[in-house]
Amino acid sequence: MTTEAMTFDIWAPAASSLTLLLDGERHEMTATSGGWWTAPEGVSGTDYGYLVDGEETPLPDPRSRRQPESVHGLSRTFTSDFEWSDTSWTGRQLAGGVIYELHLGTFTPQGTLDSAIEKLDHLVSIGVDFVELLPVNGFNGDHNWGYDGVLWYTVDETYGGPAAYERFVDAAHARGLGVIQDVVYNHLGPSGNYLPRFGPYLRTGSSNTWGDSINLDEPAVRSYIVDNALGWFRDFHVDGLRLDAVHALVDESPKHLLQELSERTDALSAFLGRPLSLIAESDLNDPKLITPREGGSGGYGLQAQWSDDFHHAVHVALTGETTGYYADFARLDSLAKVMTHGFFHDGTYSSFRERDHGHPIDTEHMPAWRLVVANQNHDQIGNRAVGDRLSAQLDADQLAIAAVLTLAGPFTPMLFMGEEWGASTPWQFFTAHPEPELGKATAEGRIAEFAKMGWDPTVVPDPQDAETFRRSKLDWDEPADGDHARLLQLYRSLAALRRDRPDLTDPRMSRLSAEFDDEAKWFALHRTDTDGAGTSILVNFADFPVALPYGGSVLLATTDTVAASSAEILLGARSAAILAR
Repeated sequence: MTTEAMTFDIWAPAASSLTLLLDGERHEMTATSGGWWTAPEGVSGTDYGYLVDGEETPLPDPRSRRQPESVHGLSRTFTSDFEWSDTSWTGRQLAGGVIYELHLGTFTPQGTLDSAIEKLDHLVSIGVDFVELLPVNGFNGDHNWGYDGVLWYTVDETYGGPAAYERFVDAAHARGLGVIQDVVYNHLGPSGNYLPRFGPYLRTGSSNTWGDSINLDEPAVRSYIVDNALGWFRDFHVDGLRLDAVHALVDESPKHLLQELSERTDALSAFLGRPLSLIAESDLNDPKLITPREGGSGGYGLQAQWSDDFHHAVHVALTGETTGYYADFARLDSLAKVMTHGFFHDGTYSSFRERDHGHPIDTEHMPAWRLVVANQNHDQIGNRAVGDRLSAQLDADQLAIAAVLTLAGPFTPMLFMGEEWGASTPWQFFTAHPEPELGKATAEGRIAEFAKMGWDPTVVPDPQDAETFRRSKLDWDEPADGDHARLLQLYRSLAALRRDRPDLTDPRMSRLSAEFDDEAKWFALHRTDTDGAGTSILVNFADFPVALPYGGSVLLATTDTVAASSAEILLGARSAAILAR
């Protein structure tokens, strides 16, 4: 990932002998201190691998920049000669921003970084500030969901490799878009993980949902992660990292890896002179992650974390689905609590986990933008039995309500690709493992996963079937037609309103209050100034009209059945409005 001269040095304390195979020639390496090995001085070349303990099959470099054949093949050096045009780019702060999450392989028909560049102007038109790429690092097979990566320093060749990644980031910055890269530091994929052959990268006797835990007790492994994170910022000019499933990190050291990453990232940000953001995906509902480190608070100082509780509350309010982890969100009090306090489970009992869960947020001091929320995302769609979006369950009016709650709510909104026009294409879980036994195990594992959610295992698509991948690609002809076009226009109107109304990006959670009626199925979120003025989001989830005692000027309405006076507002069935009071 670095543009410095290649040294071929490698950390491999598990090896008793090591040979560098470079462009077909062998070079014996020398063990040095700390488990490191060094190649003879002056060697140079392009394609290389390592022969461990006299074996004849070369292994790829754990810090490989390129894998032109596969994650099992030789590594290739990469020295960038790209002429960046973003020297005047000063970055974007996360506060007030809108994130757009996409998977490169299914975002465009071609599934490449260069083809994604052609769609960046579309993102600008809907008010996006950051484009977030699902993991791009090296995986085995022709396509992948993104979370089976094994070579963290690569950009997979199917997407165009590291040179294409540079072009993408540069093009995004030219349009005023920041780039957030999703990275996975909690596990490795099932095929092509040769790290244990080199050293103790994995934690003995400790595993998570996806396999063996990463050995964060080993300083060299921690450096492997930190160097990777800083490289995305420094060498590829990205503006943020989304840290996958940080609750799966097993770290018993005095300073947690997340705090170390935060400190190092802030230091690099000061040097580069632009904001750099770390966003945690966390199942912990713990504000410690986003509490600033200053003043001995004990916080890790990350810029933001996801709040899945928001998704669950909105999903249940719109769909009525209450199986599995949705059960606790059956009433509108969950939506009210999430909107005003950030988490629903903040020390309360979680029936899905069968224990108390979470910790409360200090709403007097914590800015709302530190929570990233979505009504759909790759997990909540792809981890459903058939990968169905909200558009498969809701009509256009209900999708519009989801958009208003997300984009006009108090938090940092994140859209999932195609959401803005109610894409009809699913986004299913897909793999392309070349190993038949691994493909079979993956398919069987998916079926077993859905037992607790109460979904029919017979409808689960085969992740190894190429059609599962193809049907998950966006249809870019849809946005021009009917309800798709009308929903897209609503997203653009919401983007314009966010730019025009400071209330909609005001981070003060102490200004928020909510009202609701479970029987009549309406919900109201108010932002109120000290003089009583403010903005309200009003939602009618029911299939009948409702009159609410809130008067003011309608800034945006999702249907033409909304009418307001100085004393009240009439909301038609399945409608929402933003009201200036």
